[in-house]
Amino acid sequence: MASSGSNKSSQSSNNFHDYLPVMADKLGGEGLIGELCNGFNVLMDGEKGVITFESLKRNSAVLGLQDLGDDDLRSMIKEGDFDGDGALNQMEFCVLMFRLSPELMEESTFLLEEALLEELKNSSY
Repeated sequence: MASSGSNKSSQSSNNFHDYLPVMADKLGGEGLIGELCNGFNVLMDGEKGVITFESLKRNSAVLGLQDLGDDDLRSMIKEGDFDGDGALNQMEFCVLMFRLSPELMEESTFLLEEALLEELKNSSY
């Protein structure tokens, strides 16, 4: 069955997204950050110390992203590139991974809301 590049991108991205909450549950916060740092190190250009389009393309198969086309890879870089240098530093990569995981974002929002409600409750007494 043939599928378009966008379907492949969506399928690969969804498969990757599903693993991040599982990793967070198993590893805890520090462990997850450590694994994200390891992923960054695998994908980065060793000479430049950032993830470039070329390094992402060269190493994407390691993370199961070999089906992503050039446009998808460029979009990933562009989406996470907050400083506009055309590459992802370690912080940009970690933030992007969290942003791409809706379940982790929902859980983070829920935990923040719970903490704020508890703080309000405690301060009103």
